[in-house]
Amino acid sequence: MIEKKLSLVSNQIPDNVQLVAVSKTKPSSMIVEAYTAGQRHFGENKALELRGKAEELNEDIQWHFIGHLQRNKVKYIVPHVALIHSIDSLRLLKEVNKEAAKHQKVINCLLQFHIAKESSKFGFSLEEIEVLLAENLLKGLTHVNIVGVMGMATFTDDKEQVRDEFKTLYTIYAQLKKKYFSNQTDFKEISMGMSGDYLIAIEEGATIVRVGSSIFGSRA
Repeated sequence: MIEKKLSLVSNQIPDNVQLVAVSKTKPSSMIVEAYTAGQRHFGENKALELRGKAEELNEDIQWHFIGHLQRNKVKYIVPHVALIHSIDSLRLLKEVNKEAAKHQKVINCLLQFHIAKESSKFGFSLEEIEVLLAENLLKGLTHVNIVGVMGMATFTDDKEQVRDEFKTLYTIYAQLKKKYFSNQTDFKEISMGMSGDYLIAIEEGATIVRVGSSIFGSRA
């Protein structure tokens, strides 16, 4: 069933958009099934769960950390993670940089923006990021590489609201690219869209979509 669902989702996604199969809370056996069907990018939102699965499964899996990341948990994912989607503070970015330095790695990261109308969501405002960039507060963080932005839309049936929030994230990306990252070719990622809205996200410029329940079924 996973192979069939994965195929249905994959066939809706253009080649220039990366599908991250969100495997959080799912057993390794289900990840293996998706892996066997050709999927290589998987998303987790708990640091210890990501570490455990990474140590158990194939080395060529590309692990994405997509949840709220506590600074004291960074050390668990740095050896394994390919991309951290959820950088929502300078303190967190500094912690990732510190742990990555210990492993002589450079970790790709996305800046998470608060685009939803829900206060429970995490993320920067555009103003906060512009202060950090204008004042060169990211200078010297040589073990992290900012490659784009991430956002989570409001959990609502109002598709136009969701679309507007995705438009907001795309606008933030475009402004940052033009003003601060114009010479950085790998600043190109926009991570937005989940099982209920990834098709809208793709229409609004997503380069990465995070799809879980449409592939693995609902969480227990």
